Amino acid sequence: MTKTPSNLILIGMPGAGKSTIGPLLAQKTAHDFLDTDLIIQASQKRTLQDIVDSDGQAALQRIEEEVLLDLAFQNHVIATGGSAIYSEPAMTYLQSKGVVIFLEADLATLESRIHNFSTRGLAKQAGQTFAQLFAERQSLYRKYADITVNCAELSPTAVCAWIIAELEG
Repeated sequence: MTKTPSNLILIGMPGAGKSTIGPLLAQKTAHDFLDTDLIIQASQKRTLQDIVDSDGQAALQRIEEEVLLDLAFQNHVIATGGSAIYSEPAMTYLQSKGVVIFLEADLATLESRIHNFSTRGLAKQAGQTFAQLFAERQSLYRKYADITVNCAELSPTAVCAWIIAELEG
């Protein structure tokens, strides 16, 4: 790893484990943790689904981009929303602030973990299936990732150990 990781930025599909692995990774690396979805909800005083329902997916993506570009943290594990990768300015900014880690999982694993696809507050096109969203996003996750870890078969603890070994590598 050629970057000195001040921040560890987690990207990946809903269900990949960003909100589960993030706090554990923060604890194991003596970082603080923040979840950008929670920042969005707190700043907007409503859920992600309410934003999508009221204002549409483009509004959620705009708000998400603003939140990401305003992040000014050091020594944090940052769990981003699954749609963060749609904003090139935000992802370029995040890459400059730390190591971007793609938590990868196959479609079947993600589908087994996500049971509220239609009410989860995802930035997706009307009528878009989870499989279509998965296919659309994969190349973007890979484009921005410094590290990719396949976490489908690993426990959260094993994912953290793998990431830490890769960072020290």
